[in-house]
Amino acid sequence: MDEHRQKNGSHHSQLESLVETEVEQLARYAMRVPRTSFFLVIIVIGALLTTLSLTLHILPWWAVVSAIATLLIPLLSSVLRKRHIWTRRIALTTITVLTAGLLISVFYLVDALFHHTESALSLFRDAILLWTTNILVFAVWYWEVDQGGPLKRHAQVPEAPDLLFPQMVSSIPEWETWHPAFVDYLFLAFNTSTAFSPTDTAALSRRIKVLMMTQSSISLVVVAVIAARAINIA
Repeated sequence: MDEHRQKNGSHHSQLESLVETEVEQLARYAMRVPRTSFFLVIIVIGALLTTLSLTLHILPWWAVVSAIATLLIPLLSSVLRKRHIWTRRIALTTITVLTAGLLISVFYLVDALFHHTESALSLFRDAILLWTTNILVFAVWYWEVDQGGPLKRHAQVPEAPDLLFPQMVSSIPEWETWHPAFVDYLFLAFNTSTAFSPTDTAALSRRIKVLMMTQSSISLVVVAVIAARAINIA
């Protein structure tokens, strides 16, 4: 009985040690996570959504700006205070809110096509803005989701990869220490919106496949609206 207790105690001690080591590693690399691109892209997404025509808004433009600021300010505070769990939660909440705004605007874009509430020029302009927003929104999704998030990737304690980049399976020595940066996820999102599928990067996890299907569907709808207006179907 005593030996069993000693083994259990030893096991718990080792587990606690591993947890403490991982937390220390995450804290050590926390301020090195390049979140500048994240903040810049979120601001650009907010700017794009606010410049859409009024017919594509469910809220006034100032309400959209206020909502984004309300999310970004605590996110920045969480990053500076090294509140890693809250940083990830707020980041994912921010992306979810922006994705909801994108979907609502796409719905109103289709409605504007059939009810002729916008001129051809305005419809084309809004479609281009939404297509661009779609790329940026899902670039942030891929960057925040892959391998458990940016913190774990940069702390070199990643989860199983959601995406398989070609550099990760390359036998070229120069690529052995390669890690994806934000521009790699932006490139993936751009390809997904233009080709409606990943090109050189394989989707491994179910959550990434769902995200890619959603992005491709949004892009397809926006392109279909432009094509329909161009040939005067609606």
